[in-house]
Amino acid sequence: MSTILNINNISKHFKDFSLNNISFTLDRGYVMGFIGSNGSGKTTTIKLIMNLLSADSGSIEVFGLDHKKNEKSIKDRIGFIYDECYFFEHLSIMDNANILGPLYSQWDKEVFLNYVKRFELNPKQKLKKLSKGMKTKFQIAFALSHNAEFLIMDEPTAGLDPVFRREFLDIIYDVMQDDHRSVFFSSHITSDLDRIADFVTFIDKGKIIFSQSMEVVKESYIILKGNNEILKSINKDHLIGLRQSSVGFEALTTDKNYYSNKFGDSIVLEKPNLEDLMFYSK
Repeated sequence: MSTILNINNISKHFKDFSLNNISFTLDRGYVMGFIGSNGSGKTTTIKLIMNLLSADSGSIEVFGLDHKKNEKSIKDRIGFIYDECYFFEHLSIMDNANILGPLYSQWDKEVFLNYVKRFELNPKQKLKKLSKGMKTKFQIAFALSHNAEFLIMDEPTAGLDPVFRREFLDIIYDVMQDDHRSVFFSSHITSDLDRIADFVTFIDKGKIIFSQSMEVVKESYIILKGNNEILKSINKDHLIGLRQSSVGFEALTTDKNYYSNKFGDSIVLEKPNLEDLMFYSK
């Protein structure tokens, strides 16, 4: 198993926001979900990985290589799928492919055409005439046609209808049958990541809250639900997050066995999804 992304104690300071010593790794063959509310630092982190911003301290390695010293060779092996399409909007799908494809050392036009056919894209259609979903399909086709080993996706499903979002996730799932590739999937639509992510990294206000496997995340956290009388018996310092109303409370904790043994059937225990973790950790 090899590490495809290694972020080590990266900091970046702006006037009104800072990334503070963030660290996490992603191994080859896995999907990492990168979650956090808007303004938490997700896009800044991606720009640092892509060397579009320079960190104030720390280091970033991609494929085991320094991301600055080896920028050209690294980007030759990366595919990008963003919320916005940064290709030539006034040109056709095929014109974009003919101009930009040969910039990659492993570009394969036949593979691209096969994806275009599979995704039911018209190669003569100009990008500005495509729907958001079709533009996303084009970006996927392009990324996979130069044998990208590492797919970086920044809010790729934002604004897409539920049907195409499901289709998009099926495509990514199919791509990941090749253990050679890894995906770094930044999104605030956590239900997408609940379906396909092997690991999840949660960033909030420029700090990493956790970076763990989905299995560990699902087993580590629990939501407590009960009436306010029970809440009086709970040490709130042991709770990660708490929401209380006139009829009862809900709280996030990692002490599942303790509360189960102490309160039994008088308290409800539920497994949280990623959205729950973000909500209760605020």
